[in-house]
Amino acid sequence: MKKLLLLFVALVYQATYGQVVINEIDSDTPGTDQLEFVELKSETPNFPLDGYVLVFFNGGSSAPYSGTSCYYAFDLDGYTTDVNGIAHFGNNQVTPSPMGIFPNNTIQNGPDVVALYLGNASDFQFAVQPGTPATATNLIDAVAHNNTTTVPANLMSILGITVCSNENANGLGTSQSIQRKNDGTYEVKAPTPGANNDGSGVVLNYISVAPSIPVIHEGDSFNFVFTTSQPVQNENLIFNFTLNNGNFNMSDFSGGLTVMIPVGETTGQTGIIIANDGLDEGDEEMKLVFQPLPFGYVANNNNIIYRVYDANYVVQPYGTPINPTYGLVTPTIPPGYYDSLEGLSGDALKQALQDIIANPAVVRAHNYGDIWEILQSADVNPENSNQVWMYYVEAPRAKLDRQTESSGVGKWVREHVFAQARGGFSGGTSSTPDGINVWLPTNADDILAAHADAHHLHAEDGVENGIKSNKDFGLDAYNGPAGTQGKWKGDIARALFYMAVRYNALSLVNGNPPDTSGNQIMGDLATLLTWNHTDPRDDFEMNRNNYIYTWQMNRNPFIDYPNLADYIWGPNVGQPWSATLSTGEFAELKLSLYPNPASESITIAGVQEEAVAVFYNMTGQKVKEVEFSGQTTIRLDLQAGLYMVKITSGNQSTTRRLIVK
Repeated sequence: MKKLLLLFVALVYQATYGQVVINEIDSDTPGTDQLEFVELKSETPNFPLDGYVLVFFNGGSSAPYSGTSCYYAFDLDGYTTDVNGIAHFGNNQVTPSPMGIFPNNTIQNGPDVVALYLGNASDFQFAVQPGTPATATNLIDAVAHNNTTTVPANLMSILGITVCSNENANGLGTSQSIQRKNDGTYEVKAPTPGANNDGSGVVLNYISVAPSIPVIHEGDSFNFVFTTSQPVQNENLIFNFTLNNGNFNMSDFSGGLTVMIPVGETTGQTGIIIANDGLDEGDEEMKLVFQPLPFGYVANNNNIIYRVYDANYVVQPYGTPINPTYGLVTPTIPPGYYDSLEGLSGDALKQALQDIIANPAVVRAHNYGDIWEILQSADVNPENSNQVWMYYVEAPRAKLDRQTESSGVGKWVREHVFAQARGGFSGGTSSTPDGINVWLPTNADDILAAHADAHHLHAEDGVENGIKSNKDFGLDAYNGPAGTQGKWKGDIARALFYMAVRYNALSLVNGNPPDTSGNQIMGDLATLLTWNHTDPRDDFEMNRNNYIYTWQMNRNPFIDYPNLADYIWGPNVGQPWSATLSTGEFAELKLSLYPNPASESITIAGVQEEAVAVFYNMTGQKVKEVEFSGQTTIRLDLQAGLYMVKITSGNQSTTRRLIVK
């Protein structure tokens, strides 16, 4: 009896193995690889895929293309092929919508192999490289692929594959896919996700959905409009969908989640109202998911994320780096914090500074995972509390749009000002956050702590971060995107000054040293000293310094006292430093004048001492003079036009252009 049972099981397995094959693969797609997919086909329709797993093997991890390890695995439990025996899995922008979703840019272009196994994703390690090596055990089907003529020879040998298909065989690159023909061979042509490659089979009716407004805010009312690819036949089409996603739930909206499209029609809709709770909870995302559809209908787009912008975001009184204000944010320097620096010069001054900001009895190091939370407050956009400000591109981005996948397009990342590869601290701390109340011991020799030192980490556009890479600053190195104002340059200089004092291993030099991994030097020092003056610290930077102090229990002294850099590396080297020397360190008076344009009055803020404001028309004639002290509102009584306002306090002054309506 036992032998008969084993024979029966073996025959079932054998029959099962022949039931499913890899029908199509599209690994190299236009743009940022958001249209990748793998399609399976079963011999019989509506075939359950329980017990199967898709496994992706890397064939090019080392020369000459000898890699054999798993880089991704996707469990197929719970999925079933459709009426045509088709099931495809891929990015959420693939249409018709895949049964299961891969993160964008998951499938490598090759030379690699996609394989179908009997088993589970847990059988294959891939989160930590190297992943599980390729094996022929329990293998159902496998396809070797690339977009060049190179083949993954070792993988093909292990898995018994004799042909490697080139997705670019027709010279059309990202516009084509590799497809299985009925005779078991493969060809390259335009992708056909969710359908038989030869065009045969039952014609399905695809349902597409789109909101009636392009951008959704709290308090908005709109319709979800559903459209079928063919008129509804035989009986009214009725189906349901959900919108819940994480913190976004039924309390955040109201409206109908059931849709009817009458016989003979192609369109139906339902109304949704987004609640405005009056609280700044941050932007949220709702996820539209079709519930099981009637026979013959397929979701053309599904698992769609819609951003819901919070209507109650906070606006700060201080400005962004490209519209800076000065003196509105008060430094939170602890009493006596810098007292030990008074009267020191040269190396003694630098050492005393390090003793403050790297004091192991006080200073707290954190993990790289904590940096996401730190930057959301340290680099918050003053004009919208649900955004971060990205330095190099000088623009805001939603906090929700942080990069969690390989593509940085439209995302923000944690940019190391002192390049981590150059500094020799790559991967020095954990990517798992543990919060403000848990920290690591540190000291001036602890170079690995630099990996997660928030004083030199900034929010940045993912693509621009790649462009900046490990470059030095200034001269013929990195100077930021064309067309931007460069209002980040002083901030970056002061971050690098901090790093060169905080960590013994790091230093700044003149010129552009070779971009060598682990050389622990960056340039150009002369440019950075200039930037320190031409882009003076503002309220945005001071707020950042204050917030990071609450985590790390150290401050960036070059934000509190920018002229310290001149006494350590610049023209004042060898001269005794004093905090009193910093009172008038930059010639320009830092203040804010608003509103501008104005009609009846303006407010001047940021001036602490007695001051005078003189108004000049465009012929140079003085038309108004007002003496004031501290923040003040001045009634204008001026004709409409353009004026120049010169504001002087002590030995500092600034001139602002004013438009009177």
